[in-house]
This record gives sequence, structure tokens and C-alpha cells, in this order.
Amino acid sequence: MDLQKHAQPQDAAPRVAEARVSEMRASDADRDRIADMLRDALAEGRLTAEEHADRVEGVLAAKTVGELDVFVRDLPAAHAGRPAAAPAPDRPTAGAVPADPEENVVAVFSGAVRKGRWRVGRRIHAYAVFGGVEIDLSEAIFQHQQVVIKAFAVFGSVEVRVPENVSLRGAGGGVLGNFEVDALDSPEAEAPVVYVDGWAVFGAVEARPKRGKVVADILHRVHRTVEKGLRKHV
Repeated sequence: MDLQKHAQPQDAAPRVAEARVSEMRASDADRDRIADMLRDALAEGRLTAEEHADRVEGVLAAKTVGELDVFVRDLPAAHAGRPAAAPAPDRPTAGAVPADPEENVVAVFSGAVRKGRWRVGRRIHAYAVFGGVEIDLSEAIFQHQQVVIKAFAVFGSVEVRVPENVSLRGAGGGVLGNFEVDALDSPEAEAPVVYVDGWAVFGAVEARPKRGKVVADILHRVHRTVEKGLRKHV
């Protein structure tokens, strides 16, 4: 009898610990981990493109680790051993690979533009307060397949432009403002996917493709430029 009494708390301990982890607030690193699982499942044929898009949108909106787990519960990767909640990017643990730095584009009573040939990170934050922000990815070099742009416009505007052959998704809202994303599905399985979410408060957030611009052309020109530079030094 005494053994049973002592066994019950021990059996319950793992469940309690798991429940506490599920209730923890999710970090961006946690969301990236789940998004990587979904991307692999799409490549393996376990998810359709529509299912993948729906789940990723849910991942972006999830607040806790438990909410994230729902989107991969039926995938083999989720049963290979659940890792602990990932640390926030600004608090890396010893031996951990640091996350890509987040880029902030801010316009307060002014304008801010990010365009041309630049390397796009995994996450971009855009803030327009009584100002305007323009993010043009039409000539950018994508280093990751998934790029998240968090856009917030307060009495201002945020405009996002992407190449024609990437996928574009959006999830956001407006408060006496306009949040509009022209959804785009790329025919190429390995094409970058740009997710735009956020809010427009007495302002506007707009994301759409830029006609005539494609990723392949830009990458080709970049490679050709690098080759020319190498030949000059040979």
C-alpha cells in the first residue's frame, strides 16, 4: 500500500512536467522548429500544399508550446523525442547555434526603405508610426525558404513587394485600417515562402507580387557576377 502511494507521485511527475512545458509561451525559435517539421512533411508528401499553408498560418498565431504541438501531432517527427522549449534568440545556451539576427525597419514620422540586392534573414519586423515603410524583396537574396515579416502600421503604411515566383501568405487584421495580402502560390516546391502578419491601426499593410521579378533571374545574375570576379583574380 505504501509502495503504491509513493509510486503515484512518481508516475504523475512526467505528466506534470509536460503540462508545464505545454503552457509555456512559445518563442520564435519554437515556431521555427515546428515550421521546419512542416516543411519536411510537405517535401515527403505527408502534407498537401494547402494543408501545409494552413498549418504554418496556425503556427504563426500560436501563443504556447502546447498550441504549436497540435500542428505536428500526426507527424513522425513529433514522436522522435520532444525537445525542450527552445531558448529565446537573445538568450542562447552554451553550445547552441545562435539564431539569425532579426532585422528591424522602423519609420516614425518619416520613411524607411529596404530594397535592392540584400540578404534576407529569417524574420523582419516593420514598424510604421505616422510614416511609411517599404520592403522590396524583388531583388533580394533569400537565405532561407521561409521568411516571416511582422508588420505594424499605426497612422502609417507598410508595403511589401515579392518576386512573382515565390509563395506569399498573410494573416493579420486592421482596426479602422486596411490589412491586405495578395496570396500567391509558387509552382516551384523549393521556392521561398514569405509570410506577412501584423496589424494596421488607422493605417495600411499591403503585400503583393512585383510583376516581372523572379528569384531565378536574380540568383543567376549574382552567380554570374561572382564568377566574373573570380576570373579577374585568376
